[in-house]
Amino acid sequence: MEVIHKIGRRKTAVARVYVSPGSGNITVNKKEFNTYFPTPTLQYKVKQPLNLTSTADNFDIKVNVYGGGSTGQAEAVRLAISRALCEVDVENRTTLKPEGLLTRDPRMVERKKYGQKKARKKFQFSKR
Repeated sequence: MEVIHKIGRRKTAVARVYVSPGSGNITVNKKEFNTYFPTPTLQYKVKQPLNLTSTADNFDIKVNVYGGGSTGQAEAVRLAISRALCEVDVENRTTLKPEGLLTRDPRMVERKKYGQKKARKKFQFSKR
């Protein structure tokens, strides 16, 4: 198996993932996985497709991710890893699809409206 390249997106974050056979090392933007995603929640999100398919120690993963915040980046990486695992083995699709890991989340931040403080704040109420 050669290196598999997949892209995942979430909000404004874009993750490029390169999956190759190895011992389970994950490198994100040339940093160690645990230092780039310090909280256990983010680490769980990134490793979720690997844990569901029981392939955590079979692949080395190199990630380039930019844009967005830490949560958006973690979920973009999760989508890209899920797509790569489906290309490695078609059987992985049956485990990842019901968990919603192959679906790109389309929600984006709503733009700010003019004359308002935020996107969803109502206009000033006037009785007349």
